[in-house]
Amino acid sequence: MARSLPPMTWFRVFEAAARHLSFTAAAAEIGLTQSAVSQQIKALETRLRVALFNRLPRGLALTDDGRRLLPHVSAALERLTAATDMFDVGPSDELLTIATSVSIAQWVLAPRLDEFTAVHPHLRVRLLSAIWPDDFQSAMADVEIRFGSSKQAGKNAHALTPNRLIALTSPKLTCRLPQAQLIETVGTSDGWKTWGMAAGLPGLTPSLFTDSYGMALQLAAHGQGVALVSELLAGHALASGQLILAHEAAIDGKEGYHLTVNRPSGAASDFSAWLLTQSQSFGQRENQG
Repeated sequence: MARSLPPMTWFRVFEAAARHLSFTAAAAEIGLTQSAVSQQIKALETRLRVALFNRLPRGLALTDDGRRLLPHVSAALERLTAATDMFDVGPSDELLTIATSVSIAQWVLAPRLDEFTAVHPHLRVRLLSAIWPDDFQSAMADVEIRFGSSKQAGKNAHALTPNRLIALTSPKLTCRLPQAQLIETVGTSDGWKTWGMAAGLPGLTPSLFTDSYGMALQLAAHGQGVALVSELLAGHALASGQLILAHEAAIDGKEGYHLTVNRPSGAASDFSAWLLTQSQSFGQRENQG
């Protein structure tokens, strides 16, 4: 059986770190945290069973194994770039490319995108779902919608609201809080413990974990428990009856969804204005049906 390759992101991180001889500079280029870069380099070193960098007090230095690997990785990335350049979706005129969190694509854009395209019937829209920061880097989209803190999003990003965390469940689920199975999204600052204190329900402990609010919503919609998710995602699910509020309590989210226009154009500006305006009323408008 052929040995599986390490993830592509590990090689991209290694190439950037080797080029800059700095985990911090590599992180800034790729869109990851310095800690994430360090962890991925360590994972690649563990997989290859060699040290690729010497960690020095004032920077990095490639080891002999690192210098031996670098030209092969660089050449492979260049070939992949050249291969993808051969493909195109057609003329770029009247084409809007949106790289977005999968959760936003499924729970915000999919139910409502016809509202925007109806006003722009000649505009072609290309949606690219993305999860990790380097997914956005490679997408080269006109507009990005990322999840994270305001610091991670950058100074040119616009926060999408509402950004409170609310508890949702299927109307078919008979078991209610606090006995119901709790679904929590990992990688966020606040979860059921913080929400429970605000709701007067201390000691809540989740038992089902996901890597995105969108997946948490999907599990809740299928009756798997109660999900704590961003209110921004909940409007359509509430209006359609897929989900109901499990409790009236809500807390402010430390992370949220942010919109950035990378390539200013009429289409990008129109979409940005539409989404920012609409998002402010998503929760309230659709909760009222």
